[in-house]
Amino acid sequence: MSSCTELVPISREAPIHGRIPIAHMRAVYRLDEVERRLGKLPPRDHESLRATYERMLEKGADRFQVKPSGLPAMTHLYDELPNFHEVLDDLRRQLALCSDSRDALEITPMLLLGPPGVGKTHFAREVAQLLGTGLGFVSMSSMTAGWVLSGASSQWKGARPGKVFETLVDGQYANPVMVVDEIDKAGGEHAYDPLGSLYSLLEHDTAGSFTDEFAEVPVDASQVIWVATANNARDIPDPILNRMNVFEVDMPDEEAARKIATRLYRRLCADHDWGARFAPEPGEAVLAALGRLAPREMRRALMTAFGNAKLDGRHEIEPRDLPEAGGRRNPMGFTH
Repeated sequence: MSSCTELVPISREAPIHGRIPIAHMRAVYRLDEVERRLGKLPPRDHESLRATYERMLEKGADRFQVKPSGLPAMTHLYDELPNFHEVLDDLRRQLALCSDSRDALEITPMLLLGPPGVGKTHFAREVAQLLGTGLGFVSMSSMTAGWVLSGASSQWKGARPGKVFETLVDGQYANPVMVVDEIDKAGGEHAYDPLGSLYSLLEHDTAGSFTDEFAEVPVDASQVIWVATANNARDIPDPILNRMNVFEVDMPDEEAARKIATRLYRRLCADHDWGARFAPEPGEAVLAALGRLAPREMRRALMTAFGNAKLDGRHEIEPRDLPEAGGRRNPMGFTH
């Protein structure tokens, strides 16, 4: 289900840390199959399904299948994500295998295990940016029906395609990064297996003709790069675990946490005009306080601190500007 053209830059304006991504064009579905399905629809029924088929025809079947033009620079990720070094090492090995060949980018599905706030979802977003491909996101903790991944039959009222189908059809890429967040929360009182579609999606051979239950048109999901996150592996079925590289990600130690906080402080100052008015580096006392937070909480804490300091007429944040433990915020303004 693929067609290739010569290698071309996917963007002339957005090189990835010195590397311009290159791309083949790959067909992710067959137009004749879509036309056949559309022709069989009754004239006045299934308007949503009809609109889906018409959108598929309008967009065409070809999507970019991208990979970096060489082994991309990853030093910045090792610095920004010090507790993900094992995962980054594995990713770097896999990128090296295809960096100087005509082989497509092939990344083994990965499962990141770790406590909330450790940075698992942020890591997945950084991977998508590193590779120069798109990103799809599914939160299993908020899932109310098994069709979030695989779609629901068009016979059901309010049915719609699943996230895999939508990401491939509506996106630009044949090999997007697909994040399945909190995969361990997918259980519950379901009469069906919410993860059932993953059994085939995580296998390269069967993913090549994945059929969404809504559209009933096979799509090529064999190039999707899977990143799943979970707090622990206890509630994840063995067939899923056996299809993925599993990594345990710990909270960063004190030194690593201080480095993360410093880089985040600098980035927030650089990204905002008001940042130029603040001290270029956070003080030691502030770093010590931030080092006790999960990476996910640091940005919110820093933004609160910047605001408190500004209202207090200062251009250097102090520990008292940070939110109190448990998420409560210190009163803004003078706190003497």
